[in-house]
Amino acid sequence: MKETAYWTWFIIAAIVILVLAGLHMVVMHLPALGVYNPASGAATDWQNVAFRSQHQFIAFTYIILLAAALYHGLYGLRTIVFELGPTKAFQEVFTVVLWIVGLILFGVGAYADLAAKSVGRVL
Repeated sequence: MKETAYWTWFIIAAIVILVLAGLHMVVMHLPALGVYNPASGAATDWQNVAFRSQHQFIAFTYIILLAAALYHGLYGLRTIVFELGPTKAFQEVFTVVLWIVGLILFGVGAYADLAAKSVGRVL
């Protein structure tokens, strides 16, 4: 039952990645549409980056995308390693290590996302 719940979250994370990465691709690679790119030019021009950094929606979607990508990737890695047939003790330690690594990476990524918002506000 526990593994079924983990698998369900794995699929939900994949759907979230599909939707939010699609939104990211539209914003970053179709600047002609003007979605979150009000200044003319490339999506990576400073005016466009500063504009996007001030919007809560963009910051929120990047944090959700980060969480979904970390869960999806680390659970996939865990599944691959478990299929190699390690001992039960190794499986438990490996799961804890993946949780710690995932939480650290999430903390660093979320901090960077929120710091970019404050940098855009100052400049």
